[in-house]
Amino acid sequence: MKITEHIKNAKGKTLFSFEIIPPQKGQNIQTLYNNIDPLMEFKPPFIDVTTSREEHIYIKKEGGLLEQKITRMRPGTVGICASLKYKYGIDPVPHVLCGGFTKEETEYVLVDCHYLGIDNVVALRGDAMKHESNFVPCGGGNYYASELVKQINNLNNGKYLHDIGTSYKTDFCIGVAGYPEKHFESPSMESDLRRLKEKVDAGADYVVTQMFFDNQKYFDFVKAARSIGITIPIIPGIKPIAISRHLNILPQIFRVNLPDTLVREVEKCKNNNEARQVGIDWAIQQSKELVAAGVPVVHYYSMGKSSNIKVIAEKVF
Repeated sequence: MKITEHIKNAKGKTLFSFEIIPPQKGQNIQTLYNNIDPLMEFKPPFIDVTTSREEHIYIKKEGGLLEQKITRMRPGTVGICASLKYKYGIDPVPHVLCGGFTKEETEYVLVDCHYLGIDNVVALRGDAMKHESNFVPCGGGNYYASELVKQINNLNNGKYLHDIGTSYKTDFCIGVAGYPEKHFESPSMESDLRRLKEKVDAGADYVVTQMFFDNQKYFDFVKAARSIGITIPIIPGIKPIAISRHLNILPQIFRVNLPDTLVREVEKCKNNNEARQVGIDWAIQQSKELVAAGVPVVHYYSMGKSSNIKVIAEKVF
């Protein structure tokens, strides 16, 4: 079922969902299931599964030399989605990236998803590789998320690459990212909203926001998006603080601001257990306010861990 249909069928009730990360190569997938199982009691209608682009690794050779290789350390997104669909009977949502994929490779992934009965995808540009100062698509790849959305929408209209047309169409529900504090590469909030509108005009069906820690930023973002004609659902994304170092890590990696009240509370903590509880309490209050405001879904960035998300969900759903 499409995400938009889940939202419609909920008739105003806020749904619970979360995002998981595939395990690194060589790790047991059972660990992933062990973190999903405790959250199933909250009846998530869908689970997002991230996709990681390629990265450099270094292999030690004889004589102490290092050989540089490029590989994907967290493969298996589509396989995990198939497993979730048939193990839990819920809708998996694979992330599809511009970065590291040609348009042809993207089409292969989408065809596999379609054959597996996967109805939803999230279209993302993805990040630059660590050694790159700016995002660079691979040869023959999409540069912007709006281009990726257009490619997916073309399949929904029976238009494949190489001018192959067919009456047999896919029917993906397409999610895209939104940034309540703007994407760090955008020169202004207004320009970032224009980029979001381009994705919507290209065929996006719903938006999931980057994490934020001040609900007013989300409310202002939704209001601004509506003012320029974006009418599709906008799902808030929540990430609870889990360790004291998140005060530095999250702003650095995700370019988000943390409210000073939250910062001060975490700074008082004597250890990570106390910091984790502050993060849980903050996320509970955020979530309750969002639910009271009638958001369609509260989406949690679990980062592969579920214990704090479970505590939050018990208080909210």
